[in-house]
Parts: sequence; structure tokens; C-alpha cells
Amino acid sequence: MPSKPELIRDTARRLRREQTEWEHSLWERLRRRQLDGFKFRRQHPIGSFFADFFCPEARLIVEIDGSQHADELASDESRTEFLLDAGYEVLRFWNYEISSEIDAVVQRIADALELSRTTRGRRA
Repeated sequence: MPSKPELIRDTARRLRREQTEWEHSLWERLRRRQLDGFKFRRQHPIGSFFADFFCPEARLIVEIDGSQHADELASDESRTEFLLDAGYEVLRFWNYEISSEIDAVVQRIADALELSRTTRGRRA
């Protein structure tokens, strides 16, 4: 039987392999430090959750929600609350936003990253 770390690793790998078309589209814009040099990870485990995209430097989580999330709003809210309490910032986008407004989505992510950089600079 695989250990818990192996199960987490295997689940993350499976989620990356089975990414949705919307995750793929956004990943093409976030990967390889394309957004002002910030590194993102896909399907990164945080607590008992897997963040769709995670920028460790900015402590920023980006989630993409499909139509199934309309039925899971309470669950998503508690997940977001847990992540906020743990010191992360969470941005959520719907699939249709990725499909029809990807430039605006990327700009909102870039704005959050810049705010993180500015805030971090003040704390240092």
C-alpha cells in the first residue's frame, strides 16, 4: 500500500495529466515564469486540497471553477476560508472567463502578483 506522500504525489500527477481545457489554456500563460518572473505550480497540494495553480513566492492560489462548482458553493467557500486563514490569497475564475476573457484573467493575476510584491517589500 502506498504511503500518504506517495498518494498525494500520484494524485497531483494524475490531476496534471487530466487537466481540463481551461486549465491548459491558463497554464500556457502562467508557466515558465512568463508572468513577471513568478513561478507557478499546477495541482499543488496544500493541506487536504490541491490548488489548480499556486505561486509560492506570492502565496497566491488560482482556482478555475466549472459548472459543477455551482452545486459546491458552500464547499468552495469553506475551502477558500481555510486557505485565507492559512495566509494565502485566492483568486477564482469560471471556465467561461478563461475561454472568453483570458487576457483580463491574466491581468488580474498579474495585478495580484504585483500587489504581493509591493506588500512583501514593505514588510521586509
